Amino acid sequence: MKKTLRQTLQYYLMDSSTLLGKLIDIFILLLNIILCVIFVAETYPISEFFKSFLWNLEVITIFILIIEYFLRLYSSPFRLKQVFSFYSIIDLITILPTVIMFFIPVYSVNLKLMKMLRIIRILRVFRIIRFLRFMSDPNFFFGTITVYLLKLFRLMFTIFIIFFISSGLFFYAESGSNPQIQTFGDAFYFSVITLTTVGFGDIVPVSQSGRWTVILIVISGIVLIPWQASQIIKEWFNVSKKHVTCTNCGLKFHETDASHCKSCGNIIYQEYDGT
Repeated sequence: MKKTLRQTLQYYLMDSSTLLGKLIDIFILLLNIILCVIFVAETYPISEFFKSFLWNLEVITIFILIIEYFLRLYSSPFRLKQVFSFYSIIDLITILPTVIMFFIPVYSVNLKLMKMLRIIRILRVFRIIRFLRFMSDPNFFFGTITVYLLKLFRLMFTIFIIFFISSGLFFYAESGSNPQIQTFGDAFYFSVITLTTVGFGDIVPVSQSGRWTVILIVISGIVLIPWQASQIIKEWFNVSKKHVTCTNCGLKFHETDASHCKSCGNIIYQEYDGT
């Protein structure tokens, strides 16, 4: 049966097993990389010409992502659910800051509006979360990695996302008031040292917002990093096991040569010839 336009769009936007589906995913991934690079580059001292170039590049990139967002919404069989899905919300966070800044004329910007724009620009740091979408399907890597390795890679990248977001938030909280925080690199160094609880003390927050940001960074380090580390260890532990779920008690992982569930004794695998 011939597919409709909506079904075709949904298939290629959600699918990573076909060549066209992979190419679409890789193209969107490259756009996300461009946005993250722009976010970092703007924290460094650059010429006005380069700033203008980065802004134009960001507008073009966001315009393409807007098209992608509405195509996903149009092709989804459950549009309301699509709007409120996790990745759709992240897509909006990716798009809205640039759209809002594009429609605010420079001559109308006052002090209050500048503060609002600063908050809007902070939201751009969350664009990196979009990368998690591409790590949910092993087909995205052309079927060359196992599900276990994909989960491990996803967990490790989640830790990097925590570092990246913490650095972006701390940079915007401290830049302009802390002479030790001049670039994203300075903030990233501080976040890594803080989240790993090393704490050299060579960089300290000086603003109230910076101190609150550090509190959030430390709490996230205490809670999220050990949790992510435990997940990685769990993944490595389960690599040597087969993913078979016991129909009686629900235990998921068993030894590769197991025929009975080690928890309840129920048969999970038994070979017979039927005679």
